[in-house]
Amino acid sequence: MRRRIAPLLLVPLLTGQAPVLVPDVSQRAIDIAYSFTGAELLLFGAILYPGGRVPAGEKPADIVVVVKGPTQSILLREKEKVAGIWVNAAHARYRSAPSFYAIASSRPIGQIVDERTRAIYELGLGSLQLSPTSSDAPEVQARFGRGLVDLRQRAGLYLEDPHAVQVTDGVLYRARVGIPARVPVGRFTAETFLIRDGRVLAAAVRDIDIRKSGFERFVARAAERSEIAYGLVAVGLSVALGWIAGWVARRL
Repeated sequence: MRRRIAPLLLVPLLTGQAPVLVPDVSQRAIDIAYSFTGAELLLFGAILYPGGRVPAGEKPADIVVVVKGPTQSILLREKEKVAGIWVNAAHARYRSAPSFYAIASSRPIGQIVDERTRAIYELGLGSLQLSPTSSDAPEVQARFGRGLVDLRQRAGLYLEDPHAVQVTDGVLYRARVGIPARVPVGRFTAETFLIRDGRVLAAAVRDIDIRKSGFERFVARAAERSEIAYGLVAVGLSVALGWIAGWVARRL
């Protein structure tokens, strides 16, 4: 009798479990050389539901993918025209602005989660936690925040695509995120969120390393390890190249 009852007791426990995300990316490392013109990341994976099938009668779940670069401190200056000359006016400093941010979703993010959830998980360009260091009025901070997002959008470093994620049979998903040529180096994260009825049911993270390679990597390491020597060599090369250019011009 005990052997027959035990499996029945396990059924409610299994059916009450949350789904699990199994994500992956097409490249775990991206090397930047002198000829680097950008790359395209394919983010894909599967949703594992308890029992191995999508629950019947429930709304389809949404997938949101967020790719973030390392955070950095930024000083943002506002230009103002005085007597016909553009001068620096007000400024704002941020402690932890992401150097790169891209969000891809199966629907517009405003249709998937409410404003509070967007702020908690930083879902969307309007929900980034930039951590300003100044004590300016909220409207001033909001203006600078919009300016920072706009500048990075135009540089291709902040991206938002509300229809980039494709979900197949409610189980498999995939999305493509473009990496621009001007992308900073460092450890990136690709976060995947499974959302239904405005609630985050599961989340998973994969790391991506973007690094310089070849001569660019040598120069970057030299600049980091020996700043003074790097500066002297750079100045010396500039003087030498200038002298050579002048010598060639006199000969022609």
